[in-house]
Amino acid sequence: MTDTATDTPVVSRDVAFVTLDTPIVRGEQTIGFLELRKPKGRALKGISLVELGQLKSDALHLILPRITNPTISPAEAIDLDPADLLACGVEIGSFLLQKSHRTDALAQ
Repeated sequence: MTDTATDTPVVSRDVAFVTLDTPIVRGEQTIGFLELRKPKGRALKGISLVELGQLKSDALHLILPRITNPTISPAEAIDLDPADLLACGVEIGSFLLQKSHRTDALAQ
C-alpha cells in the first residue's frame, strides 16, 4: 500500500503473525501460529509499558491472552516455549513504536 500523495510505502502494523516452534496442543486442536492484534488501552490495563517494552515475561504472559487469535489462556501463555514467547514479544514491542520509528526499523 502506498500514500498516493507521496508515493511512499505506508506501514500498517495492527496485526502480526507468529509461527510457533512448539505448537500449543488444546485437546485435539493444535495451534501452530498466533495472530497478534495491536493492543489498545483496555488490553494494556494493569501492564507496565516499560516492562512490556523490555519484553519481561510477566508482562507478556498478561497481554498475550488479551490480543491473540485464537485466544490463548493465561496458562497457555505461561507454558509457551521461550523462543515463541520472545517471538511474540518482538512483535508486541514493534506495536509500541511510533509509525515513523517502525518505518525506520523496517528499512534497516
